Amino acid sequence: MKLAFIGGGTMAEAIIGGVLSKGIAGREDISVGEYLEARCQVLHERYGVFSTTDNFKAVEKGDMVVLSIKPQNLSEVMSQLDGSLRPDQTVLSIIAGARMSAIVHGLGHDSVIRVMPNTPAQIGEGMSLWTCSPGVDEEVRQSARSILRTMGEEIYVSDEKYMDMATALSASGPAYVFLFIESLIDAGVHLGLPRDMSRVLALQTVLGSTRLVKETGRHPAELKDMVSSPGGTTVEALLALEEGGFRATVINAVIEAYEKSIELGG
Repeated sequence: MKLAFIGGGTMAEAIIGGVLSKGIAGREDISVGEYLEARCQVLHERYGVFSTTDNFKAVEKGDMVVLSIKPQNLSEVMSQLDGSLRPDQTVLSIIAGARMSAIVHGLGHDSVIRVMPNTPAQIGEGMSLWTCSPGVDEEVRQSARSILRTMGEEIYVSDEKYMDMATALSASGPAYVFLFIESLIDAGVHLGLPRDMSRVLALQTVLGSTRLVKETGRHPAELKDMVSSPGGTTVEALLALEEGGFRATVINAVIEAYEKSIELGG
C-alpha cells in the first residue's frame, strides 16, 4: 500500500518508521507533504521517502492519505484538498478531536478512518484506538490495522463516541505518567538520592510495575496489597496519597480531558 502523509511531524515519523521497519511499505511507497522545507529534507535523508511542500503532489501518490497535522490547520488543509481525492483513496486521520463527519464533509470524501494514537508509538509501544466510516471496506481496514500495529497495540471500535474517551485516557495519559515519574524522581532527590540514581529507580519501578500488571493479569489492587505490609512504609505512603486526593485527582483529570476533547470536536 502506498502511503501519503499530510504533515511530517512526530506521529507521522512514528508511522513511517514503523511501516518501513515491519516491511508494510517500502520507502518508494511513501510520500510526505510538509510545509517546512527543512523538515522535508530531514525525512528524505532519514528514511529516503519522497517529501514535498506541495500537498497535492504528496496526495496523488497515496492509496491511503494520512492526515497528521495540528487540529488548527485542519480547516485549511481540507479546503485545499476538497474534492481532489480519488474514490479509491482512503483518508486516515490522527488529528485529536476531529470527527469523521467533519472530515467527510470537509474533504467531500466518504472513506475515512479515525485513529487516536499516543506518543509511545515513537518507540513501537503505543496504544491506538480507531474506527472508520461505512465507506471503508474490509481489505482497507486490515491494511490500517497492520499499519497501526507497527506502532504498538490497537483496538478497533464501531462507535466513535469512544474516541474522546481514549483521547482523555490513553492519548493524554502519557503526560500524566510522565508527571508521576518526574514526581518520584524529585522525591528521591529530596530524600538525598543522586538525581541519576533516583531516575533509574523511578523508571524501572514504573516499567516493572506496568509489566507485572500486564503479564500476570492480576488486578492492580491485588498487586498493591502484596506490597503493603501491615504497619509498614508502603501503607503509610498510601495513606498520604489518599489524604491528598490522589485517586480522585487522577479520575477528575481524565474527566476534564474528556470534556475538553468533546468541546474541541464541536
